[in-house]
Amino acid sequence: MFTKNRIAIAVVAALCGVSAVAQAETLTDFFKQSKIGGQIRSYYFSRDYGAAGPNTSNQNAFSVGGILNVQTAPFLGGFGVGVSFYTANGLGANNLSGAPAYPYVDSTLMGPRQSINTLGQAYIQYALPKVLLVRAGDQVINTPWVNNSDSRLLPATYQGVFAEVSPYSDWHIYGMRIFRWKSRTSSGYYRDNLYDPATFDGDSMYGGSGTPVITGSSPATNGVLAFGTSGSLMGAKAQVWYYDYYQFAKSIYGDVNYTLKTGTGFNPFVGAQFNRQWQNNSLLDGSNINNSPITATSVNSTAWGAQVGLNYAAFNNVLGNGQLTWSYNEILAHPGAVGGGAVISPYTAGYATDPLYTTSMIRGLVELGPGNGWKVKWTQNLLAKRFLFMAALAQYHTYYNGVSNDAYADLTYFVPGRFKGLSIRDRVEVANGLDAYNGLQGNGAGFNKGHSFIYNRVMLTYAF
Repeated sequence: MFTKNRIAIAVVAALCGVSAVAQAETLTDFFKQSKIGGQIRSYYFSRDYGAAGPNTSNQNAFSVGGILNVQTAPFLGGFGVGVSFYTANGLGANNLSGAPAYPYVDSTLMGPRQSINTLGQAYIQYALPKVLLVRAGDQVINTPWVNNSDSRLLPATYQGVFAEVSPYSDWHIYGMRIFRWKSRTSSGYYRDNLYDPATFDGDSMYGGSGTPVITGSSPATNGVLAFGTSGSLMGAKAQVWYYDYYQFAKSIYGDVNYTLKTGTGFNPFVGAQFNRQWQNNSLLDGSNINNSPITATSVNSTAWGAQVGLNYAAFNNVLGNGQLTWSYNEILAHPGAVGGGAVISPYTAGYATDPLYTTSMIRGLVELGPGNGWKVKWTQNLLAKRFLFMAALAQYHTYYNGVSNDAYADLTYFVPGRFKGLSIRDRVEVANGLDAYNGLQGNGAGFNKGHSFIYNRVMLTYAF
């Protein structure tokens, strides 16, 4: 890892020197055109499992750190280099006793360690603004099912090639080949995913699928190949993606939404989504995903969703713009398939960062299904956008995890004036269910049967 870091830094320095000569008139001009930014973060997470039961210890974790991004000015007609340094440190505040179980620490925040220091991004790219982007190396990627899952101190990043072509201003074509990834708690890149155990190949990958379905002796995975396209026209937006999760599943996903501009300040919208997966001889064959008792022979999954809502303009100086939505998702049961028809999502399972409409803060149908669920959500700006409040209620009816519901509240304060860029956010979700969800993220611990599971996340962020 240290050798790789030194090589990346040396490449950046060399290219910076070349670019200064080739394009910028002076070295000073080159540095002025380069970009430096990032975030400083301080997060405190706590898990309350309620009354005594299978979980006898509540968990918490603290971490401070952040992200420093550096991107050079363009050179040689459009080339550029980017590097991001990621760091997280618990400052000795986390109780790491009880190894290897770590019963007192929320290991989803930064894993069971005192610090993480790593190059999260190190890439070279060629860009023609609004026309073409080709990026190779370690990078942040945001697509519906392969994304940065940025709800912890450090985001997930990917190693590979990503390309975007824009034939017209509102039409985009994407392609990517990912070979390795770095999870939110990992310090390096590995050929694994969230269905592997947290110690696979030496990776400290926590917060994924609570009960790993791939054994430590399984072969390393070969990553992802994906293609997609998106566009917008006359109030409608749509995207379609094909993912090949090598050795796991092939998938087609699409969504479309339309907003009716009424000119009255009240703009209704509708949306729909669809996900279809298949794969024979998957590494997941024989796995009991999401507590399914089925001995699987192949991946076979069908999911769909619908959404209706209303965007409304500010009523007064106190009550600003807002949104109300109602959403529904269903994952059909497929007897004889992995998880009885469960959606296979190697880079979001357990993270709860998939694009399904009804996914909550801590889980969704990807972690619970097959079955169906609905969600009602209210988003409201307050006091000239100084505050952003969100509240939601979701309920899931599933074949193997029973009936459960999640109540959610989220308040963010954006500090104005000289401290602009600083935000303070508190997110709370209360999960209830007759059956325990055994795969809840972390140490494989679910919430207790018949009792509430309360997850609170206090997040301070300063963007610069």
